[in-house]
Amino acid sequence: MTTKQIINQIHKKKSFLCVGLDVDTQKIPKHLLKKEDPIFEFNKAIIDATHPYCVAYKPNTAFYEAYGIKGWKALEKTIAYLNTNYPDIFTIADAKRGDIGNTSAMYAKAFFEDLAFDSITVAPYMGKDSVEPFLAFKDKHTILLALTSNEGAFDFQTQKIGENELYKQVIETSKSYKNADNLMYVVGATKAIYLKEIRKIIPDNFLLVPGVGAQGGSLKEVCQFGMNTSVGLLVNSSRAIIYAATDENFAKAATEKAKEMQQEMAIELSHRF
Repeated sequence: MTTKQIINQIHKKKSFLCVGLDVDTQKIPKHLLKKEDPIFEFNKAIIDATHPYCVAYKPNTAFYEAYGIKGWKALEKTIAYLNTNYPDIFTIADAKRGDIGNTSAMYAKAFFEDLAFDSITVAPYMGKDSVEPFLAFKDKHTILLALTSNEGAFDFQTQKIGENELYKQVIETSKSYKNADNLMYVVGATKAIYLKEIRKIIPDNFLLVPGVGAQGGSLKEVCQFGMNTSVGLLVNSSRAIIYAATDENFAKAATEKAKEMQQEMAIELSHRF
C-alpha cells in the first residue's frame, strides 16, 4: 500500500485510528472459547465491527506466537481475512524484528510476501544492515522504533549521545538508509511533548503512536505536536477498544469505542484541513 492510499483513507473516513489486535484468551468473551479458533473468531468480530472507523489494524505477533501453531494459524487467517474483505485498510505486523542482514531479509519475506502485511515494526539497535532488507520491498513500510511509550524507554532512548539524545540520533541516521522514504516511526503518545522535536527531524514521515487510551496518552497533544500537512499519524488503541466489553456484546461495545475515537479524530482533522 502506498502512502498516498493511506492518506486517502484517512480523509475518506475522517480517521487515523489503528486498532491493535492483541488477543489474550484470558480476556476474550468466554463463549468464544468453545469455537474451533477462538482468536480468529474474536478478531473477525472486532474487524467487522470497527472497520468503518479505522484505517489500520495492528496484530502484535507475541499474542499469537504465545499459542504456538494454533496462534500462528489464527494470525494467518486474520491477515488473509483483512486483505480479502478490507483491502483498503493498512495492516501492521507488530513484530519488532531486526537482525543481521540475511536474517532480516527472511523476516521481511515472511511478513511481506508470505503473510502479505503492508508494514512491520523493526528494532533499529543493530543498525543499517538490519533495517534495509525490509526497506527493499516496494510499497511496503518499515516502522522503526524511535521513542516508545513504556517506562523503560528512559533507560536508553532519551540518554544523550554527544549533543543529541539517542532517539534523535536513531531517527537522523535512519534518514540515510536506502529507500528511507518507506520509513515510518513509533513514537509513544505518553511522550507527546517530544513530538515537536521529532517533527523537526522528520517533518514528512508517518508516525505510529501507541499509548492513547489505556496508557493515558492525550489525542489532542499528539495532534498538536505530531500532525503534519499530510496528517502523518496513525494513532493506535488496543485494549480500550477490543476489550471495551467482555460479554456477548463485545463487538457492539468495540464499535461504540472506535466510533467515539473516530469522532474525536474528525474534530482534530477539521481544525487543520
